[in-house]
Amino acid sequence: MKIGDVDLGEKPLLLAPMEDVTDVSFRYVCKKFGADMMYTEFISSDGLIRDAAGCLDKMVVYDYERPIGMQVYGNLPDAMVESARKMDAAGADVIDINFGCPVSKIARRGAGSGMMKEPDKMVEITRRIVDAVSRPVTVKTRLGWDENSKIIVELAERLQDAGIAALTIHGRTRCQMYKGEADWTLIGEVKNNPRMHIPIIGNGDIKTPQDAANAFDRYGVDGVMIGRASFGHPWIFKEIRHYLETGEELPPMSVADRVALAKDHLAKSIEVKGPRTGILEMRRHLSCYFKSLVNFKETRLKLVTSMDVDEINTILDDIQEHWG
Repeated sequence: MKIGDVDLGEKPLLLAPMEDVTDVSFRYVCKKFGADMMYTEFISSDGLIRDAAGCLDKMVVYDYERPIGMQVYGNLPDAMVESARKMDAAGADVIDINFGCPVSKIARRGAGSGMMKEPDKMVEITRRIVDAVSRPVTVKTRLGWDENSKIIVELAERLQDAGIAALTIHGRTRCQMYKGEADWTLIGEVKNNPRMHIPIIGNGDIKTPQDAANAFDRYGVDGVMIGRASFGHPWIFKEIRHYLETGEELPPMSVADRVALAKDHLAKSIEVKGPRTGILEMRRHLSCYFKSLVNFKETRLKLVTSMDVDEINTILDDIQEHWG
């Protein structure tokens, strides 16, 4: 599969952009486990045009992460275009437009999946960004605003005509948020539309290697994007790739390997963000790496309250000793 001149190989596995999750340190571990393409956390166009520090920080990427996409959201065409130009200049391999985020504070002001209510404006913004930048432009969106407005089949054609190089579709409406099951039938309909010639990437409820294999085999998508299932489980990319290539499942990741991963992830987080922020932002990951362990409540509490890196590493060593 190619996005413009970015060659991702056959049946690529992509890490979805997720706010407060897909920062540099999390992308670092996902890349080690075989994610073929990753995205930054989504970046506000309103903040980026004002050079807000938090938005600029999200555009910091490293060569080992490539190819990498930078994702922008907003509802003001001029701000979206200017932000895309900044991403172009910052060296994004792909510029992705977020028309899919369902979070109320974004969607209700017309950004993210709120744009599903204004498809003409969505297409206008897309066309203007494509015309303004040199990098391939992609879109991530949903099936529609609600059950009565699933517009994705027609919308996909219009976005393709606007010049995008690939389209990612999450198989839910905005009103579904993340509830219920993702509906892949319309994703398959877009992929099998004879008018479509750009890559179609499917997203939603890819939780196991079998889910990914089914997405490729049954619906014919060119790539699969994995979001929530990677949180606390970044080795899912390795598991899926192994299954696609061999038809066999890898054994569960051992406690010892998860401890080693947690230490590596923590070290990268501290390296990038400093001890205080690096530790605070790792807490959400540390507890998830060991959520399957029994009688873990007391140790988990210690793990997510300590602010001392040596103490955290000692706790991790204790986890390996007692549960390994």
